[in-house]
Amino acid sequence: MMAFGVDLITFFHPGFWGLADEQEVVAYGNAQPRPFWDRMLDTLEQSGVTGIELTFDPFGASGLIAAYGSHGAAAAELDRRGLSLASGFFADIAIEGGVGDAETETRWLAKAEEYARALAGWGASVMVIGMPMRTSWDAQPPVFVDFDLARKAADFANRLGALTLRHGVRLALHTEAHSMFCQPRDIDLLLLLTDPVFVGFCPDSAHILLSGGDPAAIVARHAERIVIAHWKDATGPMPTHIPIDAHIHHAHRAYFCALGEGNVDFEAWGSVMALRTAQKWAILEIDAVPDPLSETRKSLAFARKVLAGMAPIGIPA
Repeated sequence: MMAFGVDLITFFHPGFWGLADEQEVVAYGNAQPRPFWDRMLDTLEQSGVTGIELTFDPFGASGLIAAYGSHGAAAAELDRRGLSLASGFFADIAIEGGVGDAETETRWLAKAEEYARALAGWGASVMVIGMPMRTSWDAQPPVFVDFDLARKAADFANRLGALTLRHGVRLALHTEAHSMFCQPRDIDLLLLLTDPVFVGFCPDSAHILLSGGDPAAIVARHAERIVIAHWKDATGPMPTHIPIDAHIHHAHRAYFCALGEGNVDFEAWGSVMALRTAQKWAILEIDAVPDPLSETRKSLAFARKVLAGMAPIGIPA
């Protein structure tokens, strides 16, 4: 049976911290890591979930270690609350772009290997990455996500996956809306070009829907590649022809909603997850909410209801 975790972006809302904006949340997390992490972990302990997915700083590995003084001390703090490290999101690729640039890729590989060591030491076996964002449709000259660009991205993902696997950590590609790995065609293409031995799949139900895809159909088509999944709901597709800039991720949030209140077919999605994958963790992703405890409890109850009565068979991922 799958266990449930939460991506720590759930705690990015300034209202939870009594702060004015997200910049203040980042500053507080960096300046006061111990109370920052204590509050998040104490909240999760009460929520019913048992896992966490690390994400960008200050919600990442360096922040966790800074909070408790060492890798081992951080593990002890998780353990005493009954929490485990489910996975870690390596955000640099999606944030920076630059696939195909040798110097950038070398830097990413070194940083990701250090991250994989940390994750493995905490018992996590999955590293999630996003692909670079697309450029806006009206950019001049236009940038096409064609075979050549996809081949470069797949080549890097293969090499990164081989590197993390040496430490017992599987790499999984995340479907971020408006990235080069979001529309059904993008997903099919990059999963075709990456080696399944080294590169797995992290479907995000909301981001697939935002990108015009059917989340249940996508996961059914690629069930054997799934190593972890993000359970998230949305009201429907977003426009393709909008600016893709520093504000695009905030634009996504207007379409996100609580699990069960949107248009993702979670019965079909959950059936694939329970009956055709052998993933250990499912991640409840709730972007930046002011009351993470209540929202996490609601999401967990919904997900458990979806899976109730579905006896997992499992196909090795």
